[in-house]
Amino acid sequence: MVGDDPHIDAPLRAVVRRLSTLLGRTIADQHGPELLELVEDVRRQTKEAKSSTDADDARRIQQRLAELPIEQATALTRAFTEYFLLANAAEQVYRVRALDEAAAEDSWIPRTVKAISEELGPEALQAAVDSLDVRLVFTAHPTEASRRAVLTKLRRVSDLLDSETEEGTVERRRQDRDLSEVIEALWQTDELRRQQPTPIDESRNALYYLRQIYLHTMPGVLDDFRDELREAGADLTERTTPLRFGSWIGGDRDGNPFVTAAVTREVLRLQADTAIDIAIEFITRAIADLSVSSSLTGDDPELRASLVEDIERHGLVERDQYEPYEQEPYRLKLGAMRSKLENTRRRIHDGLAHEAGRDYLRGSELQDDFDLVRAALARHQGDRVADGSLAIAQQVLAGVGLSLATLDVREHAEKHHEVLARLFDRLGELDGAYDDLDRETRTRVLSAELASRRPMAGAELSSPESGILDDVTRPTFQVFGEIREAHRVYGPECIETYIVSMTRGADDILAVALLAREAGLIDLASPEKKRADIGFVPLLETVEELRNAGAILDQLLRDPSYREIVRLRGDRQEIMLGYSDSNKESGVVTSQWEIHQAQRRLRDVAAEHDVTLRLFHGRGGSVGRGGGPTYDAILAQPYGVLEGAIKFTEQGEVISDKYMLPVLARENLDLSLAAVLQGTALHTTPRQSAEQLERFGQVMQHVSDAAFARYRVLADDPDLPEYFVLSTPVEQLGDLKIGSRPSKRTTSEKGLDGLRAIPWVFGWTQSRQIVPGWFGAGSGLKAAREAGLEDELHDMLRSWHFFRTVISNIEMTLAKTDMDIAAHYVHSLVPERLWHLFDGIREEYELTVAEVERLTGVLGLLDNQPILKRTLAVRDRYLDPISYMQVAMLQRVRARDAQGLEPDEQLQRALLTTINGVAAGLKNTG
Repeated sequence: MVGDDPHIDAPLRAVVRRLSTLLGRTIADQHGPELLELVEDVRRQTKEAKSSTDADDARRIQQRLAELPIEQATALTRAFTEYFLLANAAEQVYRVRALDEAAAEDSWIPRTVKAISEELGPEALQAAVDSLDVRLVFTAHPTEASRRAVLTKLRRVSDLLDSETEEGTVERRRQDRDLSEVIEALWQTDELRRQQPTPIDESRNALYYLRQIYLHTMPGVLDDFRDELREAGADLTERTTPLRFGSWIGGDRDGNPFVTAAVTREVLRLQADTAIDIAIEFITRAIADLSVSSSLTGDDPELRASLVEDIERHGLVERDQYEPYEQEPYRLKLGAMRSKLENTRRRIHDGLAHEAGRDYLRGSELQDDFDLVRAALARHQGDRVADGSLAIAQQVLAGVGLSLATLDVREHAEKHHEVLARLFDRLGELDGAYDDLDRETRTRVLSAELASRRPMAGAELSSPESGILDDVTRPTFQVFGEIREAHRVYGPECIETYIVSMTRGADDILAVALLAREAGLIDLASPEKKRADIGFVPLLETVEELRNAGAILDQLLRDPSYREIVRLRGDRQEIMLGYSDSNKESGVVTSQWEIHQAQRRLRDVAAEHDVTLRLFHGRGGSVGRGGGPTYDAILAQPYGVLEGAIKFTEQGEVISDKYMLPVLARENLDLSLAAVLQGTALHTTPRQSAEQLERFGQVMQHVSDAAFARYRVLADDPDLPEYFVLSTPVEQLGDLKIGSRPSKRTTSEKGLDGLRAIPWVFGWTQSRQIVPGWFGAGSGLKAAREAGLEDELHDMLRSWHFFRTVISNIEMTLAKTDMDIAAHYVHSLVPERLWHLFDGIREEYELTVAEVERLTGVLGLLDNQPILKRTLAVRDRYLDPISYMQVAMLQRVRARDAQGLEPDEQLQRALLTTINGVAAGLKNTG
């Protein structure tokens, strides 16, 4: 949504009307004027029903839509969905225009650099910059409902709208002609996927964005950042980049049986291909620019000597290429670098051995060549050339390396214990079976084994013929071998961390460290050759584990073997915090508060052990999965947590929204960098006094306890699973084919516990109940207020960034929630014996709205953002008919199921089209 900018509102609405008119013409051309008349009539009738106090008005439009033939219902739903897609594209354009019109000095980076420089001086600014290691991690979480074929056409719409035209001009006529062409192609494009994407498909999708970011966005980010730093007396560190990308795609095995060791291998190859393509593109640009002649500047002996080796020893430059450019040695050297990159690609594809000087084994070797070229330029009065676009290219490629994005591997904690059970039970040294050990005993056993020098099974462990591992456990262990091979081919930066889902104790991390030792990734036995080629990351996802976060980390760091691993990894420990599962377990308020407190505990324990902490925030797009504005989320962390290093996920529809347009990609990178820099430099001490911070914590605990109690009443209701399935289209999520991963875990959790957070949020969002984004907040705020803490709540809203961010996100979700639409789902789809659950949800919604309005001092939600509020209201006129249609389609699908009839393909298509429509209207899937 476009925010509250009065300059944007009117022009944006005019453009959306234009697009709607062009869409209407397309609909009339494709299906006749009758469909267009139906669309307009339904929109008008829905608007009247929305503002009417007579419930019969809503029932009439609901009945009318329920009786439509399937073909007409599908076309009508597609019409409203296309409207949302086009409106979203227009909103992105106006976000871009607002950014373009803003003064440069008011943007994120200049403002932040100036603030730090003025408050702390250039030395402190430099120290903060040197510590920066911001990682944005793309995941394949299935929340992007739109196909790439649709997204690229919407990108074309945005590109066309980027040029402002006047009504009645030739330019406007031609623009409308081009827009009509795209809209027609969009209408004739099937928005539904016919096949389930594979992890390879998901990887190619991420590579599309990463290629654009590194080639077109990152150079400007780094160039301007460097310029601002130099103005303030600081600079970017050579051969490093403050911001880079990571990926889970092809490495996230948790619950996805399609991510095998072979898939990981193929994804790394695809990433390397893209990394090499990007490097070659930068070098080709540099060749075009660096026409520096040695006949004018003089020959550089070091550069010339390297060329002799490149040409005569390694044949990197052909003789017919050499002679025309003999006096342009920089072009020759860059050409040799390009040849080495092509040789690197050949080595990777063909599985060849590295040949020193002919190909690159590490990204650092490419950096060495850049250093050589730039040093030679500087020695011959080419300082500006050496320090200009060539230096920026080198800095970008420092982040790209040979693997493009650092791949994280993730697996569920249970899987590693299954492997170890086979090993320990085979040795027969324990008093009983490994699986029967309690957590404390298991921790002691694993600690002792990790400290020993013996291999548990030796080289035969990975052999299928040995019979040590079975078909269930062997794939888990094979991944460690794949990591080792990847390090050999691409260098250790291709995979740096192994994440353990559902970590509940130190034993879950010691287990994976032991398996890594068995695979040769860890060696603590060789006094002179100790190494830890990979780090281990606990993923803390439940309230209990978040509360035990400090104790788990302390126990790990007190283990001598594990502490040595951390030392070998640069005394840095990464911890991942799971927002989605903690929300599903405890509700939004308690989840956010427990994560905040866990960060404090982890900060203090890391400091006690003299270890640098890097937190990895597993945030989704929706508030129910930790979403919300990135800048606010970073600055809302506790003081002292940020020491330059941070990771957070970019998932699903968030990726296309943030990175489809270059200007918006730039904005996201700038604000992420600025927030981490500001938090690192200026939030090292509390913003409040110790007494105030303690008091805020007490009040927040009061809010959280009451919110948690109310949420658990709902979550523990034995009727909730049935109610959730019946009142939402959650069972249809898999039919959308938007991701390779199943919606349920393949581990021991069953029922709603085994249901992943994405379908949980998806179902509630589609039915407009959006329980994960607000439920329990009203009870929590009311309990604190009735306990005489209202003044403290207002003080917290004014002066505590964390609390203000939580309330703001809840308010936004409440505004997207629609209890009248939700009631239609419930009363149409759910038996009356379960309606008590909706009554409780509605009651809590009304309480939460009242408490948030009282706290924020407004008469209605989003009154302090009137344009945004109006935009949401306008969307409802198009969104409500899609919701009504979805209910009607669900009724028909379930009626056929009840009669034992085969699924009807047209009916299924109509239903899935409504799901896409609601996702487009709310700009969220799950």
